Amino acid sequence: MTGHAAGGAHLGNTVVSDENQPESAVTSRSPGLMTLKDRFDTTGYLSTHSDIAALMVFDHQMQMSTLLTRISWEARAASQSDVDALLRDAAREVVDYMLFVDEAALPGPIQGSSGFTEWFSERGPRDSRGRSLRQLDLTRRLLRYPCSYMIYADAFDALPGMARNAIYRRMWEILSGQEAGPRYLRLTPDDRRAIVEILRDTKEGLPEYFQPVP
Repeated sequence: MTGHAAGGAHLGNTVVSDENQPESAVTSRSPGLMTLKDRFDTTGYLSTHSDIAALMVFDHQMQMSTLLTRISWEARAASQSDVDALLRDAAREVVDYMLFVDEAALPGPIQGSSGFTEWFSERGPRDSRGRSLRQLDLTRRLLRYPCSYMIYADAFDALPGMARNAIYRRMWEILSGQEAGPRYLRLTPDDRRAIVEILRDTKEGLPEYFQPVP
């Protein structure tokens, strides 16, 4: 792993000598590397980096892809009698992950090593104020605006209509403030407002009930 993760212990770039106690390799000062070329022969590899920022984004994207695949399958496989309840529960899981409801706070700033952070943050699409769901934060959380950019993915647009609609309905319950559960308080009014504004400007097919949040 290349880059720097401040403030937390981790297994990056450590050697596990006891497979029965891998946690024993975790120290408060795991070594940070800016390149791997001094550790082994990187000839033939596409990059000399294993950028921590890119790895975090990849981890999120893979889990989001898994959840979209699951809700798509459930929508197609469910019987007519139980599809509504099934999709309601599945949409809760998908949307909680999309909106980073259970995201662990970063113990300190993350710094990548390959230029991925800048490249990814510039990809857009951007709203009328220049904001994008692909802007990385990496100081206290992964994304500047806590809503997954995977909402733009082909996998999302290809969902069965009933699954996509269930996700949108659940998103709006949370972003509009109708959902008052304590676990959703981490989404601040500013976060909710910004997410809705960005989606209204950038997401084709967004339901009309996504209106500006006061």
